[in-house]
Amino acid sequence: MRKHLLSAVLLTAMALSVTACGGSSSEETTAAQAAGTQAAAAEEAAGEEASGETEAAGEAEEVYPDGTMTIYAYGQPQYLQIYFDDWLERNRDIAPGVSIEIVQTQDVNDAREKISMTYLSGAMDDLPTATMIDPVSLIDLAKGGILLDVTEDATPLIPELVEGAFNDATLDGKIYGYPDSVRPQLLFYNQRIFDEYGVDPAQMETIEGWIEAGRQLKEKSGGATYLSYIDPTNHTWRYYGRRGLMPQAGARIWDDQGNVVIGTDEGAKRAFTTLDTLCQEDLLFKSTILEPPMYDSIREDKIATFYIGAFWDEFLRLNVPETAGDWRVMKAPVYEDLNLGGAPVSQYWALINNPDDPYTTLFQKLWHDFQFDNEARKEWVNEVESQNGPYANPVALSMLEDPFWKEPSDFYGGQSFREMEGKGLENSSQNLVVTPEDSEADTIISAELEKYVAGDQTMDEAIANMQANLESRIGQATIQ
Repeated sequence: MRKHLLSAVLLTAMALSVTACGGSSSEETTAAQAAGTQAAAAEEAAGEEASGETEAAGEAEEVYPDGTMTIYAYGQPQYLQIYFDDWLERNRDIAPGVSIEIVQTQDVNDAREKISMTYLSGAMDDLPTATMIDPVSLIDLAKGGILLDVTEDATPLIPELVEGAFNDATLDGKIYGYPDSVRPQLLFYNQRIFDEYGVDPAQMETIEGWIEAGRQLKEKSGGATYLSYIDPTNHTWRYYGRRGLMPQAGARIWDDQGNVVIGTDEGAKRAFTTLDTLCQEDLLFKSTILEPPMYDSIREDKIATFYIGAFWDEFLRLNVPETAGDWRVMKAPVYEDLNLGGAPVSQYWALINNPDDPYTTLFQKLWHDFQFDNEARKEWVNEVESQNGPYANPVALSMLEDPFWKEPSDFYGGQSFREMEGKGLENSSQNLVVTPEDSEADTIISAELEKYVAGDQTMDEAIANMQANLESRIGQATIQ
């Protein structure tokens, strides 16, 4: 009763305030006095139960204006829409006429370009409230003043989240993004294939052992089964390089002064040599990922493992559900002498620096509940999993204590994928240093790897060309 009464008072006060807009100072004062009088009357009407509390109007949550909160996202945001819409229905007291529209962008680069162009044109009403973002784009947009500094709101949350959750959203000591997920690098393997050929998957705890397992599978299958795959497009650098072998080998693209060192760095040489070994020994099946031919190759037992990326979970569940029970998952294999696990991949939500956006704090509430409302998050995960959709573990430590995040999965033969996702963050290697030049650098490096995979040059030639082209087209990177 008290809550409804105070909400009515707030709405009345808001109506009076709107009426006063554009009027004289005396009119605004009169409206404010009228609102204050009604608020006082309502407080008195609430009776003795209000004793000791602060003024009701001050306690009530903000009621957001009717309209649409627009969000940019890539990947498969239709699954996030399920949670967002349900959250709105649970919070109609503060957002009675608000809807959420997720605009799907082609990828993170597409989102960054759209936001930059819109912001620079001054069309602020066309900007989204928030956007899904990666560390490279976050640096780029934050430096341009396009992202909102959320340091004050985010800093108290740091101890409550998994270690390093805000690391890649921090620039010059300020935080510009909220973590959506912090996902580990994992190795997925088909247990049935390993059983069929008598190959021990335990040896794949190291990269050296993973390669050896590939040799054994190739020999025992007569060349029918490959250790893994290789994509002839830019995904090879993205997954095997930037996210995988490079961090685990302690590799560098730039030195501490921003000079190009990819052509001389020992870690980079080790990472590229590993990939070269896999290719030269014909242990990788050539196939574009996320396309039907790869699904067929999995069904035909041509690919035994998938290295790097927790995202392979939803890929397998969605595209080859008939292989349920065959798969297992383990932490990313490590170089035996370095013993560094895979580098975590962080994805963030960034708020656009738009003072006229009425939904900035509403999105902050939504993000907070997504990470801390355990029951709602579990309900959403169950729904998404029933559709073989993507989801990640929460980043809130309190939520991860729930046994739900260690439940076994039939798809993994009774193994708990969620628990392994948490373990995969242990002993992580450091991600490559992020610079504003990385988007262009990735294009340059990837082009040389694509020519290598196509057989148009050797790995040594590819590395030399990376060094030369980075030096001529970028020169020195900006090290934060």
